[in-house]
Amino acid sequence: MRGNSGIITARSAVNMPVTYIHDLPEWPAFSWDEKAVSARLASVRHRQGRLIGRMEALGFALRSEAVLQTLTQDVVQSSDIEGEVLDVEQVRSSIARRLGMDIAGLIPADRDVEGVVEMMLDATQRFEQPLTRERLFDWHASLFPTGRSGMGRISVAAWRDDAHGRMQVVSGAYGREKVHYQAPKADCLEKEMADFFDWFESGPKMDLVLKAAVAHLWFVTIHPFDDGNGRIARAIADLMLARSEGSAQRFYSMSAQIRIERKSYYDILESTQKGVLDITPWLAWFLDCLDRAFDHAEETLSKVLTKAQFWERHVGEGFNERQRDMLMRLMDGFSGKLTSGKWAKIEKCSPDTALRDINDLVQRGILFKEPGGGRSTSYALSDQGDK
Repeated sequence: MRGNSGIITARSAVNMPVTYIHDLPEWPAFSWDEKAVSARLASVRHRQGRLIGRMEALGFALRSEAVLQTLTQDVVQSSDIEGEVLDVEQVRSSIARRLGMDIAGLIPADRDVEGVVEMMLDATQRFEQPLTRERLFDWHASLFPTGRSGMGRISVAAWRDDAHGRMQVVSGAYGREKVHYQAPKADCLEKEMADFFDWFESGPKMDLVLKAAVAHLWFVTIHPFDDGNGRIARAIADLMLARSEGSAQRFYSMSAQIRIERKSYYDILESTQKGVLDITPWLAWFLDCLDRAFDHAEETLSKVLTKAQFWERHVGEGFNERQRDMLMRLMDGFSGKLTSGKWAKIEKCSPDTALRDINDLVQRGILFKEPGGGRSTSYALSDQGDK
């Protein structure tokens, strides 16, 4: 199935004259330049601690809102990396329900959305639980509840096989494919994954942020499933990052940052998997990407505080349920222009009711009319309401 990234996971019998790291005799004895990595790791750990400290200083309601936004980003963006577009509101509603959050505007979620959310929450909320074969199979079953990936049937909750040739990651038009990676043979998977689980839970002591980076690379290199390996690799990294903080509360999204840097993500994976077992460049990339994820976490915090300040300014004012829901949507980053027609559709009310709701907010100075008029009239939060 081809994703937006141009990368597809496919089976092929094509033999490639390339040595991958899993073919090396020393596999999986990874190594890296401690000196080159240590400065980056120290900086990331410092920023990680500062961010968590700032978030924990917030009140419960603001902290919960930040967690909800972060987890929503994580689920949506991790799927988008693979070309799977999920409905943001469905994801947000599914997470809120599962975490017992009382928020307005909850909507039902499709089965595929519920599955991805279930996997991500299991990884981040139950981070202390051991990673096992059965747990990964449960995650995989959650990702593919119909037993299909796109139009094709896949093996679900089971390791892949080589019935149709070796697993390869390819791109390009059919007949002119470019092979980016070829996974280990399927008959090695039981041993490969047993070694991975043993290292993940009881391997040599190392910094857990660094361990998250190694785990991500190691798992996606084994590529044990027919599909979903990238999403599961990122969930495994999130699990280990949660262990590094000793907290189920997520205030930054590594997946959202990887989505922004998707091309360089695939490039560094490919060069590492075709390289040697010195994975210093991969670790440097992962740590730098994580550092930039903290930058975007600051933006999330700013939005959360902006919303809190807005409601504080308007405490005691009467907003009906439709107005409250739409104002929240606008402050979360409404997609496109807000018109009375969109208001009516989203809030499931008549056009006249939508216009009355909007005009009331315009008169209060919370919304303003954007340039234009007639049927194309659109509205936005005023400076007073948005700051």
